[in-house]
Amino acid sequence: MARIELIELAHAYRPNPSEPTDYALRPMTKTWDDGGAYALLGPSGCGKTTLLNIISGLVRPSHGKVLFDGKDVTNLPTEARNIAQVFQFPVIYDTMTVADNLAFPLRNRGWKEPEVRKRVQQIAEMLELSGDLKHRASGLSVDAKQKISLGRGLVRPDVAAVLFDEPLTVIDPHLKWLLRRKLKEIHHELKLSLIYVTHDQVEALTFADQVVVMTQGEVVQTGSAQALFEEPEHTFVGYFIGNPGMNLLDCKGVRDGAAVIGANAVPLSDQAKAALNGAVAGSKLTLGIRPEFVEIAAGPQADAVQASVVAVRNMGTHYLAEFALNGCKVNAKLRSCDAVLGAKAWLRFPQERTLYYVNDKRVA
Repeated sequence: MARIELIELAHAYRPNPSEPTDYALRPMTKTWDDGGAYALLGPSGCGKTTLLNIISGLVRPSHGKVLFDGKDVTNLPTEARNIAQVFQFPVIYDTMTVADNLAFPLRNRGWKEPEVRKRVQQIAEMLELSGDLKHRASGLSVDAKQKISLGRGLVRPDVAAVLFDEPLTVIDPHLKWLLRRKLKEIHHELKLSLIYVTHDQVEALTFADQVVVMTQGEVVQTGSAQALFEEPEHTFVGYFIGNPGMNLLDCKGVRDGAAVIGANAVPLSDQAKAALNGAVAGSKLTLGIRPEFVEIAAGPQADAVQASVVAVRNMGTHYLAEFALNGCKVNAKLRSCDAVLGAKAWLRFPQERTLYYVNDKRVA
């Protein structure tokens, strides 16, 4: 296991990058603690696999350093970094038994056979592969083969880190949920450093202690599931996390202690007033609030804005209502709802749950 430090790390596939868009991975400095469980989350093409491959040594960064426990490994090949990597599709030996597949990384490093059998049995029990240990891998399902790949990544207890590149893509949805839970249990038991790449927010938030959210080659926030949900530091995080994502409403500016949204004004808290007073003129101002925190007022109130009902869907556990507010769409998750399609409604945005962004970065 290792403490991983990324020092002024960046990567560009073209020579002499000068603009942010020239980078596949924009400059960053990060530290990931020994024994932590981290997820790299973002849409396809955001740079998360590039970052993972730089850590593993498959890609050499064009800028910056990678340190394992303070040792510079930037120029070391993959085999010299003492890491394990699990890929999107199974990487196993079909002609070997499950037991031999799991044992291969240990035998390759000179482990004694009694220790090999003990460790293989331990990992097989964790992944519920004990009944298949004597079977050839070629005769197993794709799900089982990927479990073997996971086991091969986890079997070595002395690795600096185990890197997962969307390892559950080929797995059945129900088994995917079970394996996420199993990986979480394995992490707590073995205390390995795990880094998990995914574009699925559910996978990231249920697996990792800390989620690294990326977009367009940039890390925009690192935090717990609660922090990403309640206090997104960037509008992309608010939009990408949640189902549906955060409501993001363009504001014309601030007037008389309120954020102006079309013909409506949303009163600002004292904290928001202080933060927005320092905003540079001409900056993009955005109000953000989660659908879970939007409220419907009984009628016109000083802190409510008027909207029209566009749609109401009964989701079983809640109602998902959609409103039109000065050309913007506002979603609300409600415990009960008697709103009528096309009718007017008054929406409240509680100040303690309303966030403000200047040029997409949170200020209040």
